[in-house]
Amino acid sequence: MKPGRAAAVSALTAAILACGAQPGAAQAVEPREPVEGTEVGGRVHLQLHTTSQGGAGAPASEFLVRRARIWVASRLNDWIDAAVQVDVAKGKVAGRYAFLRLSFDPAFRVSFGQFKRAFDLFELTSSSRILVVERDGAIAGVEGCAGVDNVCSYSRFSERLQLSSVDVGVLAEGTLSDGSWRYLVSVTNGTGSVGREENDGKSVAARLEWRPVERLRLGLNATAHDFPNPVTGGDDYAPAYAADAEWGDFDGGLHLQVGVLGGRNWKVLDDAGKAATFRTAQAIVTYRAPLASGGRIEAVEPVARVSWGDPRRDTPSDGGWLLTPGLILHFDGRNKVAANVDVWRPREGATAWGLKLQTYVYF
Repeated sequence: MKPGRAAAVSALTAAILACGAQPGAAQAVEPREPVEGTEVGGRVHLQLHTTSQGGAGAPASEFLVRRARIWVASRLNDWIDAAVQVDVAKGKVAGRYAFLRLSFDPAFRVSFGQFKRAFDLFELTSSSRILVVERDGAIAGVEGCAGVDNVCSYSRFSERLQLSSVDVGVLAEGTLSDGSWRYLVSVTNGTGSVGREENDGKSVAARLEWRPVERLRLGLNATAHDFPNPVTGGDDYAPAYAADAEWGDFDGGLHLQVGVLGGRNWKVLDDAGKAATFRTAQAIVTYRAPLASGGRIEAVEPVARVSWGDPRRDTPSDGGWLLTPGLILHFDGRNKVAANVDVWRPREGATAWGLKLQTYVYF
């Protein structure tokens, strides 16, 4: 680690220790959730992944620190709060969250800074709670999904086409009608957390959620991602739309997340600079079953994912299916161990698979 980065990490660690937070005090919250006073937390995800494509530009197996995040959130008064989250995994320091939020009313809150864009149920689910080990199910050594590379999974399109995940800008959100309706609207640079603005445009995203009954959430998403078009030499926009639904929650029983997504694959352009059209769909289902109290394992949760994607609708040989069986063992709170086998079955070419084993420590 470079000296400047090491100094930054040391300073942040010292600031966290100075807050005097007790171990485990932040078990129930995330930087995007309201806090009282000042709270400190973090999580560490350690992973072993393997691939059937070992030797094709990737090692057959690898250990890595997938995430090592520390965050501080503070409520300054009854309507202003802020949060910072830093990831020190993979041999580098990267900012995740860094925002100031003004809560004028439950129906209208505004955040300035770096946060997740207002798009995609799967991406808006915290990495400490996602139902699969990796949202995109990527398998080391796999190539071929036009524009986004690797496998043609739902989250691969959402993340690599920069429709979702972390970006810098402004976010408006609120709940309406006793909490049964929720909206989010973001205007961001469009380059993500690691890139500076690269053109004069801005990306816009919007999400509307409705809870008709207690355990059901329905969502509609729309976005226009701005990008410099290398063919035309000007700025362009790639629209995308998604609909999703979630049944259940993370506390127990049946939990289902499904989504459909389509739009312009702006990383695949024709001779005139027009982006290809992509489409994708995904379903993840789990069932969390509690075990007898007093044991070391609180619950077991089998997992199944089916994800399909087509990066270019006018090319019939593209795309394929990602299938993921898995199992989660829950210990305490969000502390757990999960195992997934991601199987990629392209329309053309050989099937590939990868095993992922990950531990989750949340504090």
